[in-house]
Amino acid sequence: MGIIDNALKANRNYAKRQDPELAERPYPKIAVVTCVHPRLSNLPEILGLPHADIDVIRVGGPAVTEDVLGELVVSTRVLGTTEIMLLNHTGCGFTTFTDKELNTKLSAETGESSPAPMRFFAYKDPVQNTREQIKIVRSHPWMAKKIPVRGFVFDMKTGLLSDVEVETAPQHATA
Repeated sequence: MGIIDNALKANRNYAKRQDPELAERPYPKIAVVTCVHPRLSNLPEILGLPHADIDVIRVGGPAVTEDVLGELVVSTRVLGTTEIMLLNHTGCGFTTFTDKELNTKLSAETGESSPAPMRFFAYKDPVQNTREQIKIVRSHPWMAKKIPVRGFVFDMKTGLLSDVEVETAPQHATA
């Protein structure tokens, strides 16, 4: 029996305990964009929030793509979340390659090239990546200006979150 078959068997047991209220429309309080990294799966414990309060948007990197922006617009404008947290982490696999390197490697391994170079959203520095993602979210015209957008880096060794401040351009004095 494979992993998927075991998961289906476990699901039958889970379904016996399923809370019917979970079928109701969710009313999360915060949207969290985070990486697909499996060790970030326990966000309620990491953040001290109930499952129902977190609208989790998972993406490699975590890159704020057009799809993620769409999810955030729905989360804030339809579901009613009132804050956005961008959660990066140390030791991310997306820091171990560049988009060009991975495109080249995959073409060599498969003997096929992608019709257009794939965008994997690789990066080197989680703090700088988080800053860039915050700017992308804040710059979208449908993102309400009243919604706080904050970024953090989760340290995989310590379990602590570090607040990432967005660098602002220095103000020039006017004469």
